[in-house]
Amino acid sequence: MNYKNIPFLIIVGLLGWIVPGAGHFAINKKKHALIIFIAIAITFVVGLYIGSIAVIDPVGSKPWFAAQVMNSPAIMILGKISHNGGYYVYGKPAEIGQIYTSITGLLNLLCIVNAVYWAHLLSTEKVGE
Repeated sequence: MNYKNIPFLIIVGLLGWIVPGAGHFAINKKKHALIIFIAIAITFVVGLYIGSIAVIDPVGSKPWFAAQVMNSPAIMILGKISHNGGYYVYGKPAEIGQIYTSITGLLNLLCIVNAVYWAHLLSTEKVGE
């Protein structure tokens, strides 16, 4: 294993976490990056529309929040707004909104792993040339 590539892999992973699809964009997989960004962003916004910002609850719904934060570090800011603002939502809209927003976080985690894997493959191909 070439340890010189580790900083590059970490950067690709962090970019993919900060903005969904940015890790793929960094390794010149622009179509993949666009598809990932659109799919995750639309699904996340639909989840917020259904359940309101209150579905991001870092105190009362820690397991859901752990999945949601995989979308982006910006979710921590939304969680702070939701918690400090005293927003609440109950019933089916809360459940569906939490499911949508959490699924997008887990999907983004898979995309981050995929981008880091492709970055690793690309860096090992260049080393082998």
